[in-house]
Amino acid sequence: MFAFQNKLNKSNLMRTIQFREAVCEAMSEEMRRDESIYLMGEEVAEYNGAYKASKGMLDEFGPKRVIDTPIAELGFAGIAVGSAMNGNRPIVEFMTFNFSLVGIDQIINNAAKMRQMSGGQFNMPIVFRGPTASAGQLGATHSQAFENWFANTPGLKVVVPSNVYDAKGLLKAAIRDNDPVIFMESEQMYGDKGEVPEGDYVLPLGVADIKREGTDVTIVSFGKIIKEAFLAADELVKEGISCEIIDLRTVRPMDYDTIINSVKKTNRLVVLEEAWPFASVASEITYMVQERAFDFLDAPIQRITTADTPAPYSPVLLKEWLPNADDVVKAVKKVTYK
Repeated sequence: MFAFQNKLNKSNLMRTIQFREAVCEAMSEEMRRDESIYLMGEEVAEYNGAYKASKGMLDEFGPKRVIDTPIAELGFAGIAVGSAMNGNRPIVEFMTFNFSLVGIDQIINNAAKMRQMSGGQFNMPIVFRGPTASAGQLGATHSQAFENWFANTPGLKVVVPSNVYDAKGLLKAAIRDNDPVIFMESEQMYGDKGEVPEGDYVLPLGVADIKREGTDVTIVSFGKIIKEAFLAADELVKEGISCEIIDLRTVRPMDYDTIINSVKKTNRLVVLEEAWPFASVASEITYMVQERAFDFLDAPIQRITTADTPAPYSPVLLKEWLPNADDVVKAVKKVTYK
């Protein structure tokens, strides 16, 4: 049970649900609120979603608002752009963000740019959502994290929740946003359980969350890999090292201030990310910290990423390829000179 749950309003009645249920509830609640919202993607309707994240939605909203598509990401991403220009608010599910590359022209060249290129005449209230990064032995072409790719594009917002509570509140905010939002989940988190309050709640985009307060080192992460940071912090506290853990939640817009203020307190920074090292989100954070808080650093910043290779299929190699808690412990000890 992570520290964020201690921050909730205790007057709210809490209940435990799965990550997939949080996603489904967020979409369903927003679709009840606004008839211009609809969901489309491969197997979202008749099959209740590839990961059962749209279970029951076809029965409630019907085939005009929960739409099974052909295996044609470029086509239905383009339909989303056109329908958004005509006043609708589509939610597009990619079975995995690896498949979004087939439709990336519509995301990068149309959805991200239409508002600017039309002089503000067209909003682009689209959510592109689905699982990101690795999910076990799925091979190199199904195990990629593209958060930094999409975050590199002006006009897109990129959200990567790490837990059930954040997933629901952030997805509701993404659906209400008038800009295109890339909402990236994880196949390995759909079965995770967590507490959410009864009733409506929305979490703002662009605001990081300090999940665990500490004094000796700041660890910044996001998505499912942040679990390794918590495991490491539990081990490090036994050796007298206090870790502050920041969950970005939103990769773009990034909450630089929360990171900078934490580094000014702890004087050390480790960034944990499940992606390749070159031009990573960690690289962006490292640049901004050295620019705005260089004099506060007592050690070089350490980043922890996957190996700079395609994801291996072998379970032995995959374990070596992925960042883990031991990597975090080593990095923290390096910046604290332990």
